[in-house]
Amino acid sequence: MPTLRLRVTGSDDDTRAIMNLLQSLDGIEHVEEVADLMPHMDDFDSSSAGLSDLRSGGDIHEVEIEAPNDSTARKVREAVEALAFDLDVLAEFGDDEDE
Repeated sequence: MPTLRLRVTGSDDDTRAIMNLLQSLDGIEHVEEVADLMPHMDDFDSSSAGLSDLRSGGDIHEVEIEAPNDSTARKVREAVEALAFDLDVLAEFGDDEDE
């Protein structure tokens, strides 16, 4: 069973909309926002520290999705890409854990 990891850079509402879409897809039984263990902050001595673009960016959310097969996983990716485009948020998939 493929497990997909999705990172959404956007608001809580945008992430909730993506998760609702995922739960509505046939075959998807598990969609969960998981804790992100990686800090997403710049070093204090970074050349980009404190820039306004970094402070005004969206929140980062990690979502885990279990799909029953590769075909459904492909549909998940396509559906998320389309909705992320409509919502104007960044959605990126990590590597499948089961591959």
